[in-house]
Amino acid sequence: MNFRLQKLRPRLWMDRLIVWIGAIVTGFIVVGFVKCTDLANHWFSAIQEKSLLLPLIVTPAGGMAIVWLTRHFANGASGSGIPQVIAALRTDLPVEGKQHLVSLPLSFSKLLLCTLGMLSGFSIGREGPSVQIAAGVLRSFHRFIGHKVAIHEHDIILAGGAAGIAAAFNTPLAGIVFAFEELSKRFEERSSGVLITAIVIAGLVAVSTMGNLNYFGRVEQAAVWSELFWPGIIVALATGSAGGLFSYLLIHSFRNMDWPINRWRHQHPLQFAGLCGLIVAVLGLLSGGAAFGSGYKASQQLLANQHDISVFYFIVKFLSTWISFWSGIPGGIFAPALSVGAGMGYDVALLTSSTGSVSAIVALGMAGFLAAITQAPITSFIIVMEMTDGHSMVLSLMATALVASMLSRIISEPLYPALADLQIDRVQTLLGPRAHLADRN
Repeated sequence: MNFRLQKLRPRLWMDRLIVWIGAIVTGFIVVGFVKCTDLANHWFSAIQEKSLLLPLIVTPAGGMAIVWLTRHFANGASGSGIPQVIAALRTDLPVEGKQHLVSLPLSFSKLLLCTLGMLSGFSIGREGPSVQIAAGVLRSFHRFIGHKVAIHEHDIILAGGAAGIAAAFNTPLAGIVFAFEELSKRFEERSSGVLITAIVIAGLVAVSTMGNLNYFGRVEQAAVWSELFWPGIIVALATGSAGGLFSYLLIHSFRNMDWPINRWRHQHPLQFAGLCGLIVAVLGLLSGGAAFGSGYKASQQLLANQHDISVFYFIVKFLSTWISFWSGIPGGIFAPALSVGAGMGYDVALLTSSTGSVSAIVALGMAGFLAAITQAPITSFIIVMEMTDGHSMVLSLMATALVASMLSRIISEPLYPALADLQIDRVQTLLGPRAHLADRN
């Protein structure tokens, strides 16, 4: 037995090396995706500068073109990408089903289509798509692993998805927590070390490439519990309610075929995407551009205590993000959700006259709304803490995220598992009779 283990050990180390090389490649691809989306946002800003009316043409036309490309060439690339990865991790998924949810071709399709969505001005983020992109890239390395019993494909997909969050947000710790809290409840004990290392490697690639930066800057005010207590309670209740409503709307926008608009969407997907694009463009025109893009810039401004954002910003961003997601184009909701939460936190700070703690309350709003829509409070507060260097606010961020998440659960079922069920249904429809085969890996 000892001889067999010694004989096997070189192969196991080779498998680990393959996973780590895959993590490096995955990290660089996600970083490239981040660069592409930054460039797309810059180009759309240039379009706006040429004429405020151009988005009325560009956004609807872009939406129709993206949905056509998605439906004809990459049907599994629509939406966020997180539901696809969760579905690919399900044990009741048919054997052939993973390829329709997580694959290398889908990863590059997702990268291209999501970039086009940002170039068109839709209110979408890149973090959810990064999960599907990274999972597909890392999964492609599984074929080179010799001892597949030690490192399962399930765990490779899980590690890839979490690596996508780590690289996209530049937050390795959040990627590890995201793997356990949102994507799956466990790692296989025998492979957990190598896979957690892969997540960290992907995050370190992002850090080494883009610098050890905080995407949203830093919370300027020190968090004083007495100053944040009542505003924090209001923020937790407000973001929990709004996030629960947002999840409810997203779920039923795809599931409830009793809605006449959903029947029309099913029959005329391209026209519906064009209509959604037009609504986003009109919202952008009325709000001075607030409806467009991921919302990073607005979140940065609010955290920096720059108060040139409208008090109605969170409403505009809430609506434009819902409509963008409903249109059927590939794109995530993490970054727009953070900007909605930032807007709500800003309004609460004004309402409670907490002018000395605006940045801190904005950070609470970000954590609360993200926790409410994902119902993953630990991941949410860690993401905000790492992205704002808000370590002094860890207890306040944690409490807000937990309360908001619990309130959201009263209003809506969990968003991503519900959307993952729809992905399973789609795959079963595609596979037909073969859908009864379950994946036992």
